Amino acid sequence: MCEFHQGSHSHQTIDPAAAEMIEKANRENVETTWDRFEQQKPQCGFGDLGVCCRNCLQGPCRINPFGEPKEGICGADADLIVARNLLRTIVGGAASHVDHSYMALHCLKEAAEGKAPYALKGADKIKSVAAKLGIATQGKSDNALAQEIVRAALADFSSYSDEPMGWLKATVSPGLLEAWSKLGILPKNPDREIRTAMHQTSMGVDGSPINLLLSSLKMGLVDGYAGLQMGTDIQDILFGIPYPVKTEANLGVLSHDKVNVVVHGHMPEVSEKIVEWARKLEGEAIKAGAAGINVAGICCSGNEVLMRQGVPLAGNYLSQELAIITGAVELIVVDVQCFMPSLTKVAACYHTKVVTTTPIGQLPDAEYIPFTPENADVKAQETIRMAIAAYAKRDAAKVQIPTHKSEAWGGFSVETIVQALSKLDAANPLKPLIDNIVAGNVLGAVGVVGCNNVKAVQDQQTVEMVKDLLANNVLVVATGCTAHALAKYGFLTPAGAKKYAGEKLLAVLTAVGEAAGLGGPLPPVLHMGSCVDNSRIGDLLGALAGYLGVAIKDLPVAASAPELQHEKAVSIGTWAVALGVLTHVGVVPPVLGSPLVTKVLTGDLEGLTGGKFLVETDPHLAAEGMMAHIRAKRKALGI
Repeated sequence: MCEFHQGSHSHQTIDPAAAEMIEKANRENVETTWDRFEQQKPQCGFGDLGVCCRNCLQGPCRINPFGEPKEGICGADADLIVARNLLRTIVGGAASHVDHSYMALHCLKEAAEGKAPYALKGADKIKSVAAKLGIATQGKSDNALAQEIVRAALADFSSYSDEPMGWLKATVSPGLLEAWSKLGILPKNPDREIRTAMHQTSMGVDGSPINLLLSSLKMGLVDGYAGLQMGTDIQDILFGIPYPVKTEANLGVLSHDKVNVVVHGHMPEVSEKIVEWARKLEGEAIKAGAAGINVAGICCSGNEVLMRQGVPLAGNYLSQELAIITGAVELIVVDVQCFMPSLTKVAACYHTKVVTTTPIGQLPDAEYIPFTPENADVKAQETIRMAIAAYAKRDAAKVQIPTHKSEAWGGFSVETIVQALSKLDAANPLKPLIDNIVAGNVLGAVGVVGCNNVKAVQDQQTVEMVKDLLANNVLVVATGCTAHALAKYGFLTPAGAKKYAGEKLLAVLTAVGEAAGLGGPLPPVLHMGSCVDNSRIGDLLGALAGYLGVAIKDLPVAASAPELQHEKAVSIGTWAVALGVLTHVGVVPPVLGSPLVTKVLTGDLEGLTGGKFLVETDPHLAAEGMMAHIRAKRKALGI
């Protein structure tokens, strides 16, 4: 691994800290994800188009869109193969988020029963979630209410009836329920839906591409409510509702003289305990010769502890190897989702320890420290002490920490946004925002979400697209790795409003920020959390639609995943389209091999749900497309 010799590469990132680490990796002959991307070229054209099928052992079968064969061995054509592959991708994304939600639910159950060392920090959220589920709250303790909430959630996972998911029914408007019911896409038991979809896509079952696409919409709703919504609600109960907090972002947040611990993945049950015990054991690090312990985050574990603890962000998905390559990271602790199998190979070139924490998230040559809700305190201490021990093995000659970092503000939950707006109108907090949209001071809003993808120059599509949106007075909210990207370039700061926002939007951000006591404008991009926290965007859209008395599909809004790579991004996008939101993707998904599927996703779907996909790799054209959609929605509303 450390004797790998790279070739010359084209432009890979716009992040100067990442570029510095890529150059360091080249000098030290450490292979990175960009090297592996070069080795894969040319990538399989059949796979890029989505016309490769491996769903039985007669294949793989590949459809040639320009000649023969036109069908696979069983008779499946390109439309069927692409539709099946798409549904399986969305199943993968939904399963990831539903399992995440279930892990959080188990932690809440153990904590509420006094079996796990987690305090229930979200007292307000306990009451609001209980209320929406129809659970009486008067005279009940937080622990008692939490146990009732757990039972309500588990009822969805154990349901054998044909009733739609309770969590979904309790969250969405009657209008959406009716629309989804007419389409036959209301999900029931989420585990049952995932099982059924895998059966449906197996050899010799569903031969209808349209039926498979409807099942894809249903799977998007499984993700949206058994994954995103339930996961966020449960985590807010456990760890507290996020409120605005200031921190920093990029590789420059790593410390030269402290023990550096990086949390990576998606489960705050692990990362919250790492942060807690890093603070409690700082004295041991000082005795070992360090100045203390510095915890930094990567991907959504980073977002979770940023939103609630102010922990700095070291980088997004494509920067995870680069954090190790600085030579200054003592330990990187991962839980589930988005960590590269390459981490242990890169770590072997340095003194860095890699710790895995879950039975389903193992890596060869990593230290496995199994975290459970019950043993979290014990295992977190063990993990932090391993990092302290590694500090003595740091090789000063290999340390190179980029100086690049930016101030960043996070913690903009729906509750935070409403609280800020209430400073302008306490009786009717949404009115100031609606009034400014009607007046044209805010053209509309876009939620920017998703990942990094090595096919795109790191951060470039996200940054360029958001610049255009803000300059045209479009309010932007962000989650996931795109929030990391925007943090690195100053979009999450009050100063960023003055730099990037159009004149009208800046005036609105300034009025709200000053009323909220910030002494200046709100950031032009509001960081709403991790990828499960996309449910916060759904809640905000639902509140705005309810206030106006219209459907979400009628709002002047859009969504974008400019650099998506994970199955989760596809399932989140499908949920957004089911809500009725125009959803842009900046990396071409593997569907172009089917003209039928492409036509349905980018056109016909709008007649069913009000939403559709916009596929555009040029960030400026993507911004133009979304703004054209927003203007059309404004015209339809008469504003």
